[in-house]
Amino acid sequence: MSPAAKGLTLLVIVVVLAAAWWVTRGTSTGKSATAGASTGTSHSAPARAGASAGSSAAKPVRTPGAARATPDSGLSAIAESALPAQARHTLSLIRAGGPYPYSQDDGVFGNLEGLLPKHQRGYYREYTVVTPGSGDRGPRRIIAGADGDRYYTADHYASFQQIEEGR
Repeated sequence: MSPAAKGLTLLVIVVVLAAAWWVTRGTSTGKSATAGASTGTSHSAPARAGASAGSSAAKPVRTPGAARATPDSGLSAIAESALPAQARHTLSLIRAGGPYPYSQDDGVFGNLEGLLPKHQRGYYREYTVVTPGSGDRGPRRIIAGADGDRYYTADHYASFQQIEEGR
């Protein structure tokens, strides 16, 4: 391979990496590029196809079959009583402040997917909902906001439902 071809290949790699960083850097909080890219997030997510880096409002993903949306998030609602037993158990652990079954629980959830209402980094915490038969933590989580809002995902952050506690 000629030196010019090697240089061009290197340039293409740098441009692709820069573009990937730009899309996933956490523009949802309106902070600087480095603020959303800080370490300590408990998960990472690839950019969704068709999402633009400069879009100011991500469209919430609605769960099929959900009848109504909650007024504060625009996401479909799920009554606490309709959650799987393991999710109700996780809610009780959150209310008690632990202890949690996994070391990753109570870690910062970065909302990198942009599906939950926008807040500053650190507003959301994530908790594992045990998935029977799974050899690892499984895909189910409860995300808790600092103001008491709670969200359930059964598909590892691809969609969310806002939990109506006490219902």
